Amino acid sequence: MDMDELARRGLVLLGCGKMGSAMLQGWLSGGLPPKSVWVIDPNPSEWLQSTGVQINADLPVSPAIVLIAVKPQMMGDALPDIAAMGNAETLFVSVAAGTPISSFEQALGAQSPIIRAMPNTPAAVGRGITAIIGNAHAQPHHLDLAETLLSAVGQVVRLENEDQMDAVTGVSGSGPAYVFHMIECMARAGEAQGLSPELAMQLAQATVAGAGALAEAADETPAQLRVNVTSPNGTTQAGLEVLMDEAKGLPLLMKKTIAAAADRSRELRNG
Repeated sequence: MDMDELARRGLVLLGCGKMGSAMLQGWLSGGLPPKSVWVIDPNPSEWLQSTGVQINADLPVSPAIVLIAVKPQMMGDALPDIAAMGNAETLFVSVAAGTPISSFEQALGAQSPIIRAMPNTPAAVGRGITAIIGNAHAQPHHLDLAETLLSAVGQVVRLENEDQMDAVTGVSGSGPAYVFHMIECMARAGEAQGLSPELAMQLAQATVAGAGALAEAADETPAQLRVNVTSPNGTTQAGLEVLMDEAKGLPLLMKKTIAAAADRSRELRNG
């Protein structure tokens, strides 16, 4: 399946909140015809209504793909709209957090090709990273299509098995919140050293954003980048001696943080 077939058969987007809107904007910018997209959303935004896509209209019988982007608590009301498309040629891709493939197989049919995806919030600005895994009926061309679509909002990685989604949740799914809190903490620490709240926040935000961009663009590993900016007996080394303390510094704290998020993901998955 290629993008031409997608344009011909159509794409159904179930839910168009922040994540759905970010993806849709990427697809339309990439050349997907608006008339090839059907969006089901109870409260379409002004932006959505301006795109030219088909909103809350009768759906095609056999679209190429249905992308499920509703909140998990709304899943029960949303899936009946697309259940008739199951056990056929339509590919289902879910970006709904915490809902396993087995739940979709029960609702849409065990023979349906289904891909579960876990994006994160930077997808809203095209800088996300999404992990994907398919069921037994998701063929390589299905995964290729899902990767192409999800690349509209950032990077895409493929998992070996669905159980890895819990670790993905702990690292990249919940990870932006850890970074946001780090920015908060850096800003407060700057205030404690005499900076105004506004200046401390500007410095913290720009430093984290810049360091992240450098880490992604550089050929060196983050460890080497850290060494590059650490002069012996200098200010950075003094700070890192606190942060890198194995007993009470960031290594142990981050390990516990990610484990707690992954464990909670497992609890929610197992009911």
